[in-house]
Amino acid sequence: QVRLVESGGGLVQAGDSLRLSCVASGDTFFRYPMGWFRQTPGKEREFVGAVAGIISFDTGAKMYSDSVKGRFTISRDNPKNTVYLQMNSLKPEDTAVYYCARGRRYSQSTDDYDYWGQGTQVTVSS
Repeated sequence: QVRLVESGGGLVQAGDSLRLSCVASGDTFFRYPMGWFRQTPGKEREFVGAVAGIISFDTGAKMYSDSVKGRFTISRDNPKNTVYLQMNSLKPEDTAVYYCARGRRYSQSTDDYDYWGQGTQVTVSS
């Protein structure tokens, strides 16, 4: 069983930055794509960003939703089994619970991710 633990959320003001971290258990972290998603009450969980793993044809490739492109950066440190989400120029509409997930495929769809963390709250005040 894979366990994912997020950290780094908090309350910030618009324009501030935060870095989220997600540590994964197991020794095959480097193989799999990792994604970040977010969810607000009453809405579907939405894709934020993903980074490919070695099983993907383009190891290390990254993709983002249009809403965060240019402001958020996803990265991974395979020896540390950790994926990061650097969030800059935060906006009130970025307020959500942020989840990391391990995927079967390098994808934007929640259906392609098998393991999920418990989430970390990010609140951006105006």
